[in-house]
Amino acid sequence: MESATSYGEELMRLVREAGADRVGVTTAEPLTRAREAIELRIASGMADGMQFTFRNPERSTTPTMSVPGAKSIIVAARSYYIDARSVGGDSVETAASTVPATVPAQVARYAWRNHYEPLREALRVAAKRLKRDGHRATVFADDNSVVDREVAYRAGLGWYGKNANLLLEGLGSWFVLGCVVTTAELSPTHREVADGCGACRRCLDACPTGAIVAPGVVDARKCLAWLIQKPGVFDPAFRDALGTRIYGCDDCQEVCPPTRRGATALSIADGTTRNVVDALEILTAPESKVLEICDEWYVADRNPRWVRRNALIILGNSNLGENEEVALALARYIHGNDDLLSEHARWAANKLGRTDLLSAEYVP
Repeated sequence: MESATSYGEELMRLVREAGADRVGVTTAEPLTRAREAIELRIASGMADGMQFTFRNPERSTTPTMSVPGAKSIIVAARSYYIDARSVGGDSVETAASTVPATVPAQVARYAWRNHYEPLREALRVAAKRLKRDGHRATVFADDNSVVDREVAYRAGLGWYGKNANLLLEGLGSWFVLGCVVTTAELSPTHREVADGCGACRRCLDACPTGAIVAPGVVDARKCLAWLIQKPGVFDPAFRDALGTRIYGCDDCQEVCPPTRRGATALSIADGTTRNVVDALEILTAPESKVLEICDEWYVADRNPRWVRRNALIILGNSNLGENEEVALALARYIHGNDDLLSEHARWAANKLGRTDLLSAEYVP
């Protein structure tokens, strides 16, 4: 009979061969440390209404609530690093053509393409094998059911950086994570990965809003990656800092020495990649087209209103006040029937020195 150790090693090998960069195994015991951290963030207000694994801390930190009888978790990491130099400049790259963007809006690297599906496919290879052998097995990736960073940490894949990302030993943080929760009993790969941050604090200093309030502690109320997704009024205190970001923020990873060094060891992915979209198109296209543009993004209630809100701020930060298309787009929203978008458009017009757009003469 195959031992738990050899069986686990065989499953990890299958996942690696299917496309994962690193694989480990841990038990399905409750993630008590992660639950304490989540509950502390919620109590302090720093979760700022985020849902995801914060929605139900007990569930997201108790694997057996997702898979009754679970004993083990196979966790995998897959690189999403793509060298920006291999992607066109200020353009929207599609499968068919590259279209210049009038107002370039930057997309965070993890959202340049769907990186989770290839990871799910790799994990499904192990899940199929487990099911064939009579075990229950469920794949979770980009899912609120499991705090996968803590699972990966416990399996010995890496350490927590000061930016709260999991850094893989020798590779850094350009990775998506996922796992297979199973009733099979597998030998864990537990080991302590040394902290590779040392005295470095570049991520704290580079954060454009000071959201990393202590090593490993991110205040979502200041984090652009969350504020971009959060519905409602975009805090005026952070509109300048948003710059040209339409989705996500990579600053704390871009400056991280272990992540920068690790990137050189990762392969540059090929295929269709989109690192920039056109903020002006988001403001002028039909809602269905806007949702198509941001198809892979998290958008609250799938409401394009929030993406357009962000696009209006980007227009205000664009220095393109003399561009007639920009002016007309702002005027359309200033005098439109959505008070929230009108307020953001007014802010943008004032930022660009185009107070004339507030006049009824510019009603489209």
